[in-house]
Amino acid sequence: MKPWILGLTGGIGSGKSAVAQGFIERGVHLVDADHAARWVVEPGRPALARIVEHFGPGVLQADGQLDRAALRQLIFTDPGQRRWLENLLHPLIGQEITQVLARATSPYAILVSPLLIESGQHHLTQRVLVVDTPEELQVQRTIARDQSTEEQVRAILQAQASREERLRHAHDVLLNDRDLAALDEQVERLHNFYLTLRGGQP
Repeated sequence: MKPWILGLTGGIGSGKSAVAQGFIERGVHLVDADHAARWVVEPGRPALARIVEHFGPGVLQADGQLDRAALRQLIFTDPGQRRWLENLLHPLIGQEITQVLARATSPYAILVSPLLIESGQHHLTQRVLVVDTPEELQVQRTIARDQSTEEQVRAILQAQASREERLRHAHDVLLNDRDLAALDEQVERLHNFYLTLRGGQP
């Protein structure tokens, strides 16, 4: 039987990666949308050629890889260019994700994506799990992890779907405001519940 797809998302610093790891350890097949997004712009892939054609060779590093920082600068200030890039990449990333998920052999598979809701990727899933964390905790964790400033973290939070928006799409919410043991306990409970579902619905 084809596995059903769980979308896993949460804001920056919410603990998505720790939750994802917990599911992987329980044998669940998992696809990371960020990895798919990186893969579609690898050298030799058509998307990279289109990007260079559009933005010029300044978006390439000396080794032919995409210079993400340079590209970010170009689209950060120009919503039109950002939309052009999203229109090019989102369908390709979607295809990539679908192909990888199709190879899953576990009863359900997981698509991890920080932009699950914003990018419309939740349409690829049958059920959505949101890792939810109080905003102050998100900020503290991200500053500690990335050595970024509070200002940078809050800017990222602004760009992501609001907590309310994410929770509105959630079928399940995992509140990550304690330690890793408590987190793992919740993953275990959800995993056992998910194994009883068909097509992601009770």
